[in-house]
Order: sequence, then C-alpha cells, then structure tokens
Amino acid sequence: MALSTEKKQEIIKRFARQDNDTGSCEVQIALLSQRIADLTVHLKDNPKDHSSRLGLLKLVGHRKNLLKYLKNTQHDRYVELIEALGIKNR
Repeated sequence: MALSTEKKQEIIKRFARQDNDTGSCEVQIALLSQRIADLTVHLKDNPKDHSSRLGLLKLVGHRKNLLKYLKNTQHDRYVELIEALGIKNR
C-alpha cells in the first residue's frame, strides 16, 4: 500500500524546509503519518491482516522516535507539525 507519487510530492512540498528537501524530520513524519492513516483504514476493512498490523506498529514506532528527536532538538517546529498533522500531543 504505497503512496501515489502525486500524493507523496504534495506532502513533501507542504512540509519541506527547502525546495529539494525530502529527508528532514518534518517530511519523514508527514509521510509516515499518511501511510499510518492509510493502513488504519485498510485494517478496519481487513481485521485479520496481521502482517499489515505488524507493519503499522513498526511505522508508529518509527514516527514516535522521529517526533521525540524533533521535540528535543527543535521544539517550535515540533509544535507546528503536530498541529498541522493533528497528532495527539503526549
């Protein structure tokens, strides 16, 4: 369940710091959030798909680590990002 190229480019354009920025924490977190949302919808329709559930848990853990890093290094960008993405603040 990969993201379409158009959707990925749209997310990158929205959260990139510079023109060719595809690897910053903000972009990675935004892309992971979109994949998590897509997998969540898939798992609601297919509750017995355990391999996708495992992949979802890995994505959530990876996003959590990136959010923790961003919170510790650039707190103002962290706050803006969680508000833009609608992620719960814990």
